[in-house]
Amino acid sequence: MLISYRENRSIFPLCTGLFESKSVQHCHLLLTNQDELIMIYALSWFLIFSLLALWSLAAWAVNAIAVWTVSNAGTLTGAASGVEAISLPEWLPPWVPPEIARAMTSMLSGLAPTFESLLQAAPALAGGLTMATWVLWALGSALLVVLGVGLHLLIAMWRRSGGGSGPQPARPAAA
Repeated sequence: MLISYRENRSIFPLCTGLFESKSVQHCHLLLTNQDELIMIYALSWFLIFSLLALWSLAAWAVNAIAVWTVSNAGTLTGAASGVEAISLPEWLPPWVPPEIARAMTSMLSGLAPTFESLLQAAPALAGGLTMATWVLWALGSALLVVLGVGLHLLIAMWRRSGGGSGPQPARPAAA
């Protein structure tokens, strides 16, 4: 029985009977259309390129926000003086020995100059941050392309295994 074109217009019926396939042979005949296999390849690559576009947009947005934040961090040095006023929460001293509470308070007050110097040096890190962002973007993009190639090969293996290659020839039964 030859089918002129597909009786049902679904892209991937999976031979489940959901799309009114009458038999396994009929289902295999439905999937032999080369245009449909090309469409499955096209859909998989469309998905990969869409993910690549979203990944690029996310990397660009995060880079822009991070560079803006880091380049403006030098103006926050006046806020670093507030670090000296930080003390332990009121509920903590009853639960912590007094030696540890004093050590924590002195450590927090000693961090103020360090914090201020880090804020002064932060704008110089903007160039390195941009480089790190785009290296990370390149690694993610390469992984997405590898995922696309893997998906392409998976579709090709599925097609060769009989999933979309039409009816398989009958094998002689071993006696």
